[in-house]
Amino acid sequence: MSRNSDGTLSYQVSVQRLPQKGLNVKIEADKKERDAMRDFHELEDVKSFKADLQVVPWKKDGIRVRGKVQAEIVQACVVTLEPIETTIDTDIDTLFVPENSRLARLPLDENGELIISADGPDIPETFSGDKLDVGAIAEEFFELAVDPYPRKEGVEAAPPLVVDVGSDDEEDVKPANPFAALKDWKQKT
Repeated sequence: MSRNSDGTLSYQVSVQRLPQKGLNVKIEADKKERDAMRDFHELEDVKSFKADLQVVPWKKDGIRVRGKVQAEIVQACVVTLEPIETTIDTDIDTLFVPENSRLARLPLDENGELIISADGPDIPETFSGDKLDVGAIAEEFFELAVDPYPRKEGVEAAPPLVVDVGSDDEEDVKPANPFAALKDWKQKT
Protein backbone atom coordinates (compact mmCIF):
# COMPACT_ATOMS: atom_id res chain seq x y z
CA MET A 1 0.00 0.00 0.00
CA SER A 2 1.20 3.51 -0.67
CA ARG A 3 0.03 7.00 0.19
CA ASN A 4 -1.46 9.81 -1.87
CA SER A 5 0.30 13.17 -1.82
CA ASP A 6 -1.92 14.22 1.11
CA GLY A 7 -0.73 11.27 3.23
CA THR A 8 -3.90 9.18 2.99
CA LEU A 9 -4.36 5.57 1.91
CA SER A 10 -3.84 4.52 -1.68
CA TYR A 11 -4.24 1.03 -3.12
CA GLN A 12 -4.36 0.98 -6.91
CA VAL A 13 -6.21 -1.85 -8.64
CA SER A 14 -5.87 -2.46 -12.36
CA VAL A 15 -9.36 -2.64 -13.84
CA GLN A 16 -8.38 -3.22 -17.45
CA ARG A 17 -8.41 -7.03 -17.22
CA LEU A 18 -10.59 -7.57 -14.20
CA PRO A 19 -11.74 -11.20 -13.78
CA GLN A 20 -15.50 -11.73 -14.29
CA LYS A 21 -15.76 -12.98 -10.68
CA GLY A 22 -14.01 -9.83 -9.55
CA LEU A 23 -11.06 -9.22 -7.30
CA ASN A 24 -11.04 -9.41 -3.51
CA VAL A 25 -8.95 -6.70 -1.82
CA LYS A 26 -8.09 -6.65 1.88
CA ILE A 27 -6.53 -3.48 3.25
CA GLU A 28 -5.14 -3.13 6.76
CA ALA A 29 -3.46 0.18 7.56
CA ASP A 30 -0.13 0.04 9.37
CA LYS A 31 0.93 2.44 12.15
CA LYS A 32 2.38 5.01 9.74
CA GLU A 33 -0.77 5.02 7.60
CA ARG A 34 -3.05 5.22 10.65
CA ASP A 35 -1.03 8.18 11.96
CA ALA A 36 -1.40 9.90 8.57
CA MET A 37 -5.16 9.22 8.65
CA ARG A 38 -5.35 10.57 12.22
CA ASP A 39 -3.68 13.81 11.19
CA PHE A 40 -5.56 14.22 7.91
CA HIS A 41 -8.99 13.61 9.48
CA GLU A 42 -8.15 15.58 12.66
CA LEU A 43 -8.75 12.68 15.05
CA GLU A 44 -7.10 11.89 18.37
CA ASP A 45 -6.10 8.41 17.19
CA VAL A 46 -6.84 5.74 14.58
CA LYS A 47 -6.28 2.50 16.48
CA SER A 48 -7.19 0.22 13.58
CA PHE A 49 -8.40 0.42 10.01
CA LYS A 50 -9.46 -2.49 7.81
CA ALA A 51 -11.28 -2.68 4.51
CA ASP A 52 -12.54 -5.88 2.92
CA LEU A 53 -13.59 -5.05 -0.64
CA GLN A 54 -14.70 -6.79 -3.80
CA VAL A 55 -14.00 -5.07 -7.13
CA VAL A 56 -16.19 -6.54 -9.90
CA PRO A 57 -17.01 -5.61 -13.52
CA TRP A 58 -20.31 -3.73 -13.96
CA LYS A 59 -22.13 -3.46 -17.28
CA LYS A 60 -19.80 -3.01 -20.28
CA ASP A 61 -16.93 -0.93 -18.90
CA GLY A 62 -17.96 0.00 -15.36
CA ILE A 63 -16.64 -1.17 -12.01
CA ARG A 64 -18.58 -1.93 -8.84
CA VAL A 65 -16.85 -1.72 -5.47
CA ARG A 66 -18.60 -3.46 -2.57
CA GLY A 67 -17.46 -4.33 0.90
CA LYS A 68 -16.98 -3.12 4.42
CA VAL A 69 -14.75 -0.65 6.26
CA GLN A 70 -14.07 -1.20 9.95
CA ALA A 71 -12.03 1.04 12.22
CA GLU A 72 -11.44 1.93 15.85
CA ILE A 73 -10.87 5.65 16.38
CA VAL A 74 -10.54 8.13 19.24
CA GLN A 75 -12.14 11.57 18.95
CA ALA A 76 -12.41 14.52 21.32
CA CYS A 77 -15.88 15.25 22.76
CA VAL A 78 -17.11 18.59 21.38
CA VAL A 79 -18.36 19.61 24.83
CA THR A 80 -15.80 18.27 27.34
CA LEU A 81 -12.82 17.59 25.01
CA GLU A 82 -12.47 14.20 26.70
CA PRO A 83 -11.41 11.31 24.44
CA ILE A 84 -14.20 9.12 23.04
CA GLU A 85 -13.52 5.72 21.52
CA THR A 86 -15.70 5.01 18.49
CA THR A 87 -16.18 1.96 16.30
CA ILE A 88 -16.76 2.48 12.60
CA ASP A 89 -18.46 -0.31 10.69
CA THR A 90 -19.76 0.90 7.34
CA ASP A 91 -20.71 -0.76 4.07
CA ILE A 92 -19.48 0.26 0.64
CA ASP A 93 -21.47 -0.21 -2.56
CA THR A 94 -20.52 2.23 -5.28
CA LEU A 95 -20.17 2.33 -9.07
CA PHE A 96 -17.46 3.77 -11.30
CA VAL A 97 -17.32 4.26 -15.06
CA PRO A 98 -14.65 5.68 -17.38
CA GLU A 99 -14.83 9.45 -17.92
CA ASN A 100 -16.14 9.15 -21.47
CA SER A 101 -18.88 6.63 -20.62
CA ARG A 102 -22.48 7.52 -21.45
CA LEU A 103 -23.43 6.01 -18.05
CA ALA A 104 -21.66 8.95 -16.35
CA ARG A 105 -23.98 11.53 -17.88
CA LEU A 106 -26.78 12.96 -15.81
CA PRO A 107 -30.24 11.78 -16.94
CA LEU A 108 -32.42 14.35 -18.71
CA ASP A 109 -36.16 14.26 -19.34
CA GLU A 110 -37.79 14.92 -22.76
CA ASN A 111 -37.55 18.71 -22.16
CA GLY A 112 -33.82 18.52 -21.50
CA GLU A 113 -34.21 19.12 -17.77
CA LEU A 114 -32.10 17.29 -15.23
CA ILE A 115 -33.78 14.36 -13.47
CA ILE A 116 -32.76 13.95 -9.85
CA SER A 117 -34.45 11.49 -7.54
CA ALA A 118 -33.54 11.21 -3.86
CA ASP A 119 -34.88 7.66 -3.88
CA GLY A 120 -33.24 6.68 -7.16
CA PRO A 121 -29.83 5.12 -7.64
CA ASP A 122 -26.70 7.26 -7.45
CA ILE A 123 -25.06 8.23 -10.70
CA PRO A 124 -21.77 6.35 -11.14
CA GLU A 125 -18.58 8.25 -10.39
CA THR A 126 -15.94 8.50 -13.08
CA PHE A 127 -12.31 7.44 -13.20
CA SER A 128 -9.56 7.91 -15.76
CA GLY A 129 -6.87 5.52 -16.86
CA ASP A 130 -6.82 1.80 -16.24
CA LYS A 131 -6.58 1.84 -12.43
CA LEU A 132 -8.96 2.53 -9.59
CA ASP A 133 -7.73 3.62 -6.14
CA VAL A 134 -9.75 1.40 -3.80
CA GLY A 135 -7.71 2.60 -0.80
CA ALA A 136 -8.95 6.15 -1.38
CA ILE A 137 -12.51 4.84 -1.85
CA ALA A 138 -12.34 2.97 1.47
CA GLU A 139 -10.98 6.06 3.20
CA GLU A 140 -13.75 8.22 1.73
CA PHE A 141 -16.40 5.92 3.23
CA PHE A 142 -14.44 5.94 6.51
CA GLU A 143 -14.54 9.74 6.55
CA LEU A 144 -18.28 9.78 5.87
CA ALA A 145 -18.82 7.46 8.86
CA VAL A 146 -16.87 9.64 11.33
CA ASP A 147 -19.18 11.66 13.59
CA PRO A 148 -18.35 15.35 12.97
CA TYR A 149 -19.66 16.34 16.42
CA PRO A 150 -18.87 13.50 18.82
CA ARG A 151 -20.39 13.87 22.26
CA LYS A 152 -19.54 11.78 25.29
CA GLU A 153 -22.49 9.71 26.43
CA GLY A 154 -24.70 11.60 28.91
CA VAL A 155 -23.14 15.01 28.17
CA GLU A 156 -25.49 17.73 27.00
CA ALA A 157 -24.52 20.89 25.19
CA ALA A 158 -23.41 23.66 27.53
CA PRO A 159 -25.40 26.91 27.38
CA PRO A 160 -23.58 29.71 25.53
CA LEU A 161 -21.69 32.18 27.69
CA VAL A 162 -22.12 35.94 27.47
CA VAL A 163 -18.95 37.79 28.38
CA ASP A 164 -18.82 41.50 29.08
CA VAL A 165 -15.52 42.44 27.43
CA GLY A 166 -15.40 45.68 29.39
CA SER A 167 -14.83 43.87 32.70
CA ASP A 168 -12.32 41.39 34.05
CA ASP A 169 -14.71 40.35 36.82
CA GLU A 170 -15.75 36.66 36.68
CA GLU A 171 -19.21 37.54 38.01
CA ASP A 172 -20.03 39.15 34.64
CA VAL A 173 -19.84 35.74 32.89
CA LYS A 174 -23.34 34.23 32.79
CA PRO A 175 -25.38 31.97 30.56
CA ALA A 176 -27.22 33.74 27.74
CA ASN A 177 -30.99 33.95 27.95
CA PRO A 178 -32.34 33.14 24.50
CA PHE A 179 -35.46 35.23 25.22
CA ALA A 180 -33.63 38.36 26.43
CA ALA A 181 -34.05 40.11 23.08
CA LEU A 182 -37.82 39.64 23.29
CA LYS A 183 -38.31 41.32 26.69
CA ASP A 184 -38.77 44.80 25.18
CA TRP A 185 -40.80 43.61 22.22
CA LYS A 186 -44.50 44.41 22.42
CA GLN A 187 -47.10 43.16 20.06
CA LYS A 188 -49.11 45.95 18.44
CA THR A 189 -52.76 45.11 17.95
